[in-house]
Amino acid sequence: MSQTTIAPHDQSPYVTRKLETDLEGIVEKAYNAQRSWREVQIEQRIAIGHRFVEEFQKLSDIIPKELTLQMGRPISQSPGEIRGTVERANYMLSIAARALADVSLVDTDKPGFRRFIRRDPLGVVFVIAPWNYPYLTMINSVLPAIISGNAVILKPSPQTPLTAERLQQAFAAALLPANVLQVVHLSLESVDTIIKHPRVDFISFTGSVNNGMNVAKASVEGNGFPGVALELGGKDPAYVRADANISFTVAELVDGVYFNSGQSCCAVERIYVHESLYDRFVQEFVEIVKASLRGLAKYRLGDPTDAKTNLGPVISLASAAKIREQVSNAIKAGAKALVPEELFPSAKTGTTYVAPQVLIDVDHTMEVMMEETFGPVVGIMKVKSDEDAIKLMNDSPYGLTASIWTSSEADFLSLIDSLETGTVYQNRCDYLDPALAWTGVKHSGRGVSLSIYGYDQLTRAKSVNIKTVA
Repeated sequence: MSQTTIAPHDQSPYVTRKLETDLEGIVEKAYNAQRSWREVQIEQRIAIGHRFVEEFQKLSDIIPKELTLQMGRPISQSPGEIRGTVERANYMLSIAARALADVSLVDTDKPGFRRFIRRDPLGVVFVIAPWNYPYLTMINSVLPAIISGNAVILKPSPQTPLTAERLQQAFAAALLPANVLQVVHLSLESVDTIIKHPRVDFISFTGSVNNGMNVAKASVEGNGFPGVALELGGKDPAYVRADANISFTVAELVDGVYFNSGQSCCAVERIYVHESLYDRFVQEFVEIVKASLRGLAKYRLGDPTDAKTNLGPVISLASAAKIREQVSNAIKAGAKALVPEELFPSAKTGTTYVAPQVLIDVDHTMEVMMEETFGPVVGIMKVKSDEDAIKLMNDSPYGLTASIWTSSEADFLSLIDSLETGTVYQNRCDYLDPALAWTGVKHSGRGVSLSIYGYDQLTRAKSVNIKTVA
């Protein structure tokens, strides 16, 4: 059996990969490699990590076009993922020795006793990666898992198979021992088999809520008892307070909505604006969308292989149809669309080119305000107060990120404890800082990547208690 990647922009076959069938052999190789790798000193592991970064950067001329052809992001923006991957890798390497060091309890030891906590690697880690930001999401889990002393089985999305292969190429050039990282292309049934394998100790999954639930279910049905980290969807809200810097806020939120055609788990998909600013906000937001997306300013919708394009297609025909259906159903239910589709000749029904859209007169009975869109669409609602905004922001099955746009840090800090979200921003959005824990609540998942806490979930605490006997 094999799988073929279809280029989103022209629906042509791009690359085909054979699906692996020797699942027992894959897991056994990982298990055996990990037994040796865990004995390598942390300083040597970190040195290999730094060499990996150097080798990965050598691929900077190859990766952008490959990435564009696999998932449709404009080639003008694809290099940004390389820079982000390097930034995250360097940060996680910079904290690795501290994160993985023994935790001493000497300050509280009693005479004749010594105690400390050691961070042991888990063993075999199975990483299931998505297509929308493949390098960024892979590096979040793959690098710290390897540096922690684990072996990794990496399954890329069928849409972006070359990304995992490039990652493996860079690690091999950095002299990572064989089979510490294996890239495998698998059927859904094979994924299920590896999740349930007794020698798989941890699963890191990034993707949809439904698939994440299937991963969690499989993890408790197998012969082992693996840990599971799930980075799932979002319906991320923004709240524009009455004291927001309106021009700055509008421009930032336009970018937060439409970058990568809205295909980000932390893209802004709903905006709540204080009534005193609402009319001006909507007017300026729509003006930027109409002007910039026609090529007059920031964005241009079109062929992602054209260097002048910076808004490309969505990932598939099915995704495009789902996005259009959400918009159509909202309009039927009373929403008003403010961006005429005819402004964008490329955006035709039956293609992956979806016209960007701004919806007003929306409410929470509409799917477009409650379920993930994963496309270039946003709904904007008017609110009367902070209390109204917080209530609506929390009225969601998701809780990945949220942003508050205000000139007052004190007011911002007074609101953050009320928000049911993994990350909260003041005056920014759609950004991951590798020093901060990346996590979600509710249907946005569980577990932590990035920051020092990202190492915690990839290691096991081993308590050591020593009594000195004369």
